[in-house]
Amino acid sequence: MAPAPLRNDPFPEIRRADDAGAAFVLESKGEWWHAGFHLTTAIVGPTVLTLPYVFRGLGWGLGFLCLTVMGLVTFYSYYLMSLVLDHCEKSGRRHIRFRELAADVLGSGWMFYFVVLIQTAVNTGISIGAILLAGECIQIMYSELSPHGPLKLYHFIAMVTVVMIFLSQFPSFHSLRHINLVSLFLSLGYTFLVVGACINAGKSKNAPPRDYSLETSQLSRVFSAFTSISIIAAIFGNGILPEIQATLAPPATGKMLKGLMLCYSVILVTFYSASVSGYWVFGNKVNSNILKSLMPDEGPSLAPTWVLGLAVVFILLQLFAIGLVYSQVAYEIMEKKSADANKAVFSPRNLIPRIILRTLYMALCGFFAAMLPFFGDINGVVGAIGFIPLDFVLPMLLYNMTFKPKKSSVIYWINTSIMVVFSGAGLLGSFSSIRKLVLDANKFKLFSSDIVD
Repeated sequence: MAPAPLRNDPFPEIRRADDAGAAFVLESKGEWWHAGFHLTTAIVGPTVLTLPYVFRGLGWGLGFLCLTVMGLVTFYSYYLMSLVLDHCEKSGRRHIRFRELAADVLGSGWMFYFVVLIQTAVNTGISIGAILLAGECIQIMYSELSPHGPLKLYHFIAMVTVVMIFLSQFPSFHSLRHINLVSLFLSLGYTFLVVGACINAGKSKNAPPRDYSLETSQLSRVFSAFTSISIIAAIFGNGILPEIQATLAPPATGKMLKGLMLCYSVILVTFYSASVSGYWVFGNKVNSNILKSLMPDEGPSLAPTWVLGLAVVFILLQLFAIGLVYSQVAYEIMEKKSADANKAVFSPRNLIPRIILRTLYMALCGFFAAMLPFFGDINGVVGAIGFIPLDFVLPMLLYNMTFKPKKSSVIYWINTSIMVVFSGAGLLGSFSSIRKLVLDANKFKLFSSDIVD
């Protein structure tokens, strides 16, 4: 039986009949642990290696507090969104796209396009960033084997892009479940390798002097603290929870909570161990990437080469999975119009357009990654503007609009407070990211072989 049309639906194209995006890319066949694999890949990535740097701007006490609060708030936020999705499903309106959910619950046509814009910007940005970082991983290994070799960063980015083009042909989000299971173990693997390397460095005779003091200027200290908080918010963000929940076989009610618990178990292990070990060894001298602190430009390496090399290989492999996960929304949007749901998924009618469009998408992401090796600065602005509304504001607003808690209730004020606080944090994060973009502008060079840190 066909599902009921959306309430006050101003978008007839989002109905399920002949919806190839829903039938192919967002097919609903998964179990709760599959959702846990997807969530873990979307959240637990190489950005975990920046957490010691976050503590550098906050110190021990505030660092632990902010990391814990942000973890609790994001878990709560994602859980509320899953409840809203479950409620809509019980009402006969199962939403498998973030934009549909926002437009339906908030009853506003412009919200549909707002979410499309923000989600597309964030997801494309992460896909470009994943290719750029994967290229850098290969460059690191190449420079160790051939310090004066002729290959440049953009050569390695081209190699990564070719691999991503092949991997992008997996037809659905659900078909990535095994890749994302491997991704989960890879995140644990490189985290444990880095933590072990940090402990070894801290106990070695070459251990750097430890200084955990914050900046002397009060203004600089406040600015660094807000920058660190923005980094934590971006690390915990994903922006695609409705699409991940869409991969669950109906009824999806209650399954997402189990997936979230699996994901946050991995977060608990990786985030805290990386933060503590890295900051413990290097203190306020820690680099924005802990691997660079372990491999200083001057002086001996503070960890065995094989340990750091294996960690880089694990990171490289996981970046392929991250790029695939965040490309799914783009594929769903493209195939909604280009594919025919009445034909088989691997029929020539659907296979040929899929190969062409996904190849073009990945080729464009690879081109921008090679052309803009300073994309991390741009991505910081996109992340601050995108992750905050998608992960810290809209879930609370959707819950309040759906379940209508009394304005005198605790949950109403908790949700409202989170929206206000994180809207402010988003503005400050955007300001700090734009400031860094301006400060680094003189280092930008198209198709450079060095990434602006």
